[in-house]
Amino acid sequence: MPARTDITTPVALHRFILVCASATFALIFAGGLVTSTGSALAVPDWPLAFGRLIPPLIGGIRFEWGHRVIAGVVSVLTLVMALWTWWCEPRRWVRITAAAALGLILLQALLGGLTVLTLLPLPLAVTHAAVAQAFFCVMIAMVVFSRAGFGSSVELGQILPDKRPTLRGLATATTAAVYAQVLIGALMRHLGAGLAIPDFPTSYGRLVPPFYSFAVEINFAHRCGALLVAILISWTFFRVIRFYSAVPLLRNGAILLLALLALQIALGAITVWSERAVLPTTAHVAVGAAVLAASLALTIRAYELTARTGLSGIATAPSKLSSLPRRVPA
Repeated sequence: MPARTDITTPVALHRFILVCASATFALIFAGGLVTSTGSALAVPDWPLAFGRLIPPLIGGIRFEWGHRVIAGVVSVLTLVMALWTWWCEPRRWVRITAAAALGLILLQALLGGLTVLTLLPLPLAVTHAAVAQAFFCVMIAMVVFSRAGFGSSVELGQILPDKRPTLRGLATATTAAVYAQVLIGALMRHLGAGLAIPDFPTSYGRLVPPFYSFAVEINFAHRCGALLVAILISWTFFRVIRFYSAVPLLRNGAILLLALLALQIALGAITVWSERAVLPTTAHVAVGAAVLAASLALTIRAYELTARTGLSGIATAPSKLSSLPRRVPA
């Protein structure tokens, strides 16, 4: 683990990583748009489109081909980011993270092509969605790692003693639950089960619906997952506000996470009430990714706080912080 705390990513590289992460979010939105409009096989061949580089942009072809174009742009941006990071980033573990992003985007491109060529089999389609979210998570990690002052010795303010589960443990569990929820949502979309339960907040007018099909089971599992995620995010938010309100990055991150949760729940309801109208359905996919990103960023910051104080997830008072070793996570 490096002993220096003044090692930072060049500002220009950090800004470029922000562009890469933003482009990745746009790619996720475009992918959601393809699914929402039923355009996944509008272009039946790959890597060309109807044997051409640019197909006639009509109907669902616009969405599928547009998704491919954005994916190509993100791939190039990721390659540049990885090379740039290996060239000038002094921290080896950040360089490895950048290399992981490049590996994931290449894997994602391969899965996308196989998904088209094999006519959208469910396992491949869901794996494609899973890798997309994992790639976005790595991009968000790169944004957090490359920001100025990450892991450095800065004023933490008044922090109260934490209790178990620690913030980093709670945030980790929340992020894992959000990722699982996103995957259940992907499975539900690719099964065409978004309206298997046609009402909300009830399920066929009941608390628990009649389980007469796998589609209903997956849909209800997604709703139960949403409840679990809401509980974990709320718990994380109140833990941060109670014990870490003096740490701006944690406080602001927790507020953002709770706001995104509220927006996501509203979009989920509108998706059902509008019978899966394209815009709210696609926005529901995109905001789900944003919730995952916000939760991951908060988790990384919780681990960063632990490393800076030198304690195992238990915060301490400022008077004690001055005597503790300052470390950058390896």
